[in-house]
Amino acid sequence: MCGIVAYIGAQAATSIILDGLQKLEYRGYDSAGVAVLQNGAITMRRAVGKLHNLSHCVDESPINGHIGIGHTRWATHGKPVEHNAHPHISMGGDYVVVHNGIVENYLELRDELKAEGVEFQSETDSEVIVQLIERLAGSGLSMEEATRQTVKQLRGAHGIVVMSRKEPNTLIAVRIGNAGGVVLGIGSDEMFIASDIPAIHMHTRNMVFLESRQMAIINADGYTVKNIQGDALEVEIHHIPYDPVSAVKGEYKHFMQKEIFEQPRSLTDTIRGRIDFDHLDIDLPELNLTEELAKRLTRMVTVACGTSYYSGLVGKYFIEHMARLHVEVDYGSEYRYRDPLIDENTALLAITQSGETVDTLAAVEETREKNAVVWSIVNAIGSQAMRVVDGYIAMNAGPEIGVASTKAFTTSIVDQYLLALQLGKLRGTLSEAQRQQYVRDIIHIPDLVGQVLELDADIHKLASEFYKFTDFLYLGRGINYPIALEGALKLKEISYIHAEGYPAGEMKHGPIALIDEQMPVLAIALQDNLYEKMISQIEQAKARNGIVIALATEGDDFIQSKADHVIYMPEVPYLLSPIASVIPLQLLAYHIAALRGADVDQPRNLAKSVTVE
Repeated sequence: MCGIVAYIGAQAATSIILDGLQKLEYRGYDSAGVAVLQNGAITMRRAVGKLHNLSHCVDESPINGHIGIGHTRWATHGKPVEHNAHPHISMGGDYVVVHNGIVENYLELRDELKAEGVEFQSETDSEVIVQLIERLAGSGLSMEEATRQTVKQLRGAHGIVVMSRKEPNTLIAVRIGNAGGVVLGIGSDEMFIASDIPAIHMHTRNMVFLESRQMAIINADGYTVKNIQGDALEVEIHHIPYDPVSAVKGEYKHFMQKEIFEQPRSLTDTIRGRIDFDHLDIDLPELNLTEELAKRLTRMVTVACGTSYYSGLVGKYFIEHMARLHVEVDYGSEYRYRDPLIDENTALLAITQSGETVDTLAAVEETREKNAVVWSIVNAIGSQAMRVVDGYIAMNAGPEIGVASTKAFTTSIVDQYLLALQLGKLRGTLSEAQRQQYVRDIIHIPDLVGQVLELDADIHKLASEFYKFTDFLYLGRGINYPIALEGALKLKEISYIHAEGYPAGEMKHGPIALIDEQMPVLAIALQDNLYEKMISQIEQAKARNGIVIALATEGDDFIQSKADHVIYMPEVPYLLSPIASVIPLQLLAYHIAALRGADVDQPRNLAKSVTVE
């Protein structure tokens, strides 16, 4: 949810930065700061809480200059206190940085720097970036080269802006992976940088969007974009029309496309403040879950509708595996019509993006009347599903405009993973070593999802071969069976192609009768404990002249001899594989729908929030 704004030019930098940060308040944050080069020195103001607190600090003690950087932070490493707020300044005071993302290897980098005498001023992972830059610059490197060598040492996905009093006419902006956007705004003898278009749209319509592993060297009179190796690149300038919808949509053709690509950032945002990166622990304060309650529970029921229902099916695997708590997953629209068996030792978990889904809310009401514990996972802050429960987990996915849910699906899966970890810890069903490994795994998931998104061009090419088909069958097993359901749903929702999602082992109990050369089969066949069984299902489909598209693990050459088309994705821990494996299916559905000329963002007959039964 972090926001970045930077400026270089003839105007007063502070007011431009503060105004830009205000345009990014929709992302959510818990502290803010600004750094300006004033009289040859880096001067900072930082404050905890809302942006008006920072504005008050600046009003009381103004800072003036023509080059500066600003940031709104949502805490990951270190509590939301002033010394953890961005920007972060180097020990020698020569360099200052703002950063979006997670430095996955910050502990080892921090220990290395401490051994060399660096004194850290915060508990954040971000500070290692600026300390590394200063250390490398001290050996005679320019700010550009020191930044380049620094980012090569970082693991994870990042958006970074660097300023230095030693090079007072230059800003450096870098994007690595998909931690969030880095946008350059081109003015007249001035330049702007932001993490999203609305922050700078009032100043310029001409923008450049940095791609992964690109760096921009920015002066008031222009910019140069290079790859991470230092080679200069030709980049496209996008002209963004002056209307709010185009400004928010930016470089993307549809909101759904934008929201698919926002998932590394939304996944980062949903774990922010909930993972103690130093001790590899979990904290879900709004859930109000105690050890006594966790141990008292004998059963949990997840209720949801549509995409959220499939998310609950994935969450069932997490909670039963980690917490050894029996979980039932039920449709909100059916739950209350069978007089469900609920008591005070049952927890009901309601999953709803909007927080206003009428069937899910009716299930919540039914359960509250029977004195059970009620929790929710919800995206819309302040919605009814957040207000009427005993505890909640906010998805923190940010606004989701496209009717077909994408980032709310993956963030709600992560939230259930965190819930399972917390329950497992409190119920005593996870050892400390197990819990810490599971936490390590989830820390890497935003970066892994970013890697999957790099398959976009390949999936678009695949979509161009299949967009005229009228029927699809999606197959999955184990924890990826719900992803087959979700993949089929996405295709149905936005392209109007009939698609069935099925557990692969059930194919021979009916759907196999449909398979021929006119019905493509998409098989999720990752190299997990069910791989051989999925290969068997693929062979059965091929024996009936089926066209098979396989979603497979990188390096699996064998599957090429079985499937007609293979989409390769990086290896992901088994429990977390659904979060990564759904991304290619979202992209495939999107590209097929776009090629068919469908209204991707507002499919016919569908609504974002279903408030009637």
